[in-house]
Amino acid sequence: MKLWLREATAPSLALFASASTLVCCALPALLITLGAGAVMAGLTANIPGLIWLTAHKKELFIISGIMLLLAALVKWLNRNAPCPIDPKLAKACTFWRRAGTIILSIAAICYLVGGFFAFFAADLLL
Repeated sequence: MKLWLREATAPSLALFASASTLVCCALPALLITLGAGAVMAGLTANIPGLIWLTAHKKELFIISGIMLLLAALVKWLNRNAPCPIDPKLAKACTFWRRAGTIILSIAAICYLVGGFFAFFAADLLL
């Protein structure tokens, strides 16, 4: 199996799912806070999926959380997988392991920021 496929696919999918939580909940809050309500209105008029994501945010967070946990599980199970003996492939293996960990960390941060704005920010900040 290709190294990048084994080490970075699950974290990349988790990042994609976690980024959708930012689009759902953090982006509208940011735009409204900055006084860009007209921009937000334009986005909702031109991107109808944004309203759908906001209306189904609980399901979105559940699916994103499951994907994040599965990606973390895959990273955990592959943590001691051997890298090839060839120095060039071993370097690539180390790079992709580190890249996968960074991608997974960014996905977790996106998920937490989206969760804060979706469920806690309105109660705390208003």
